[in-house]
Amino acid sequence: MSDALINGLAGAGGGIIAQLITYPLQTVNTRQQTERGVKKENRKPGTFQQMCQVVKHEGWDRLYGGLGPSLVGTAASQGVYYYFYQIFRSKAEAAALEQMKAGIGDGSVGMLSSLLVAAISGCVNVLLTNPIWVVVTRMQTHRKVSKPSLPGGAPLTPLDETIPTAVGPPSYGTTHAIQELYEEAGIRGFWKGVIPTMIMVSNPSIQYMLYETMLNKLKKRRALRKNGNGVAALEIFFLGALAKLGATVVTYPLLVVKSRLQAKQVVAGDKRHQYKGTFDAIIKMIRYEGVYGFYKGMGTKIVQSVLAAAVLFMVKEELVRSARFLLTKSAVGRVKPKPQ
Repeated sequence: MSDALINGLAGAGGGIIAQLITYPLQTVNTRQQTERGVKKENRKPGTFQQMCQVVKHEGWDRLYGGLGPSLVGTAASQGVYYYFYQIFRSKAEAAALEQMKAGIGDGSVGMLSSLLVAAISGCVNVLLTNPIWVVVTRMQTHRKVSKPSLPGGAPLTPLDETIPTAVGPPSYGTTHAIQELYEEAGIRGFWKGVIPTMIMVSNPSIQYMLYETMLNKLKKRRALRKNGNGVAALEIFFLGALAKLGATVVTYPLLVVKSRLQAKQVVAGDKRHQYKGTFDAIIKMIRYEGVYGFYKGMGTKIVQSVLAAAVLFMVKEELVRSARFLLTKSAVGRVKPKPQ
């Protein structure tokens, strides 16, 4: 089994586990990003309060809306990314060694090369998996229509305050989301938000550049020690968290624009909520919401992204380590001693 395939499968496995753990946070964050508020409004409920409101008014299942296609998208995205990343990384390492033989450099892959490798891998990933994420965004932002009522169907009075009861379609599944998206924008609709997403390739590029830089420095420090141990899983966890934190802060505004474009568009009504494209969305957000609009839900995203990235890196490294150990053990077991 090739090293690229091992990394691809390990990345897919780590991504799925991270997704399962952090999905409710993703759902709330996507809803926060797609809220169309005018400028900065009064204090809104926090992330935990919003999660409770979703459960109270729409049910537990809405926190996991789109989980199925999201898991498929995560496995596909992480698998594709890590597979091509390992291929391009191997080529970059080979080129660095050739340069060292020619007296240029120390044989290691520099920051610029790491950034380029991550960017190319990210572009391939975006083009192949964007349709999945448009469907996921639609399902995460879908809200059950609520109609307030009293037990027994009695009409409400101004003094009555009751919990809204969800009405309307019993479910909003993947097929419904795909059909709705196709009817709204055709095949092109499945690549909505692809421009800001392509620009956001810089997020994993920055993330993996920071991660590998910190990891390599830690490994070198350990190598200088006598009987130095390898990098532990917990250390990988914190390195992944720090790398994702830095990348998220830089690229978050693009993520908000992407979510706005991929969410269901308001066909009739307020023109402020209708986006014709990336540039139109940016202009309207600046005009009607200010800079604040580009950072809605950033606190939730940082918590979700850092936790997901930390889990992903930790699980991936453990899976790669285990796979290599099993392959090595299997290879040794097949080697039979020659008869004397």
